[in-house]
Amino acid sequence: MQDSYLEITFRHGRALAAYYYLPRRADDVSIRTEAAEAGMLVDYARGGRPIGIEITAPTRASLAALNRILKSLGLEPARREDFAPLRAA
Repeated sequence: MQDSYLEITFRHGRALAAYYYLPRRADDVSIRTEAAEAGMLVDYARGGRPIGIEITAPTRASLAALNRILKSLGLEPARREDFAPLRAA
């Protein structure tokens, strides 16, 4: 997968969690998870490559917080429209 995208999990009509997928190889799996911002965790593949960001508190998540994490990982920032579905949830 070459592009990043956001996936949201709902329960009883409310956003329960979300996952921001980062570019990855088809065989990548998470072997390590580290806390980042409050309510966000970064998953890493073998070799220390970040492959996704778990958003465990979607109602508290912000685009600014997500972009701080992405910047610290040396990745391009998420766009407002990428994050908009989580705000709408």
